[in-house]
Amino acid sequence: MTVQEIEIAGQHMVLLTKAEYERMADAAESYADICAAVAARERADAGEEYVPGALVDRIIDGEPALKVWREYRGLTQEELAAKVGKQGSWLAKIERGKLKGDVQIWRKLAVALNVELVDILPLD
Repeated sequence: MTVQEIEIAGQHMVLLTKAEYERMADAAESYADICAAVAARERADAGEEYVPGALVDRIIDGEPALKVWREYRGLTQEELAAKVGKQGSWLAKIERGKLKGDVQIWRKLAVALNVELVDILPLD
């Protein structure tokens, strides 16, 4: 590597070729990627759940988050409704936005699905 040291306004600077700069930038990016992968593995080993992109895409595309999470957890409307002391037809109305539900019931739904409350609340 060819490096030239210079001083500008009392600051020590280093000049190098563009090719060397790009090689160093690529190496730094690779190192950052490795660090991110190690951190992700540590979070996974500690029990953090990964959310599949397909699940996120469904919510972004406008499907009710409650429904998407319920299906992801492998629950029917009747099963999830029973976990919070309600009927399946009630949950169907909640999922379609025909019924609002109070904060306490949304908290129960979040606990039943093992998600944060904000993960299932309607966006509107």
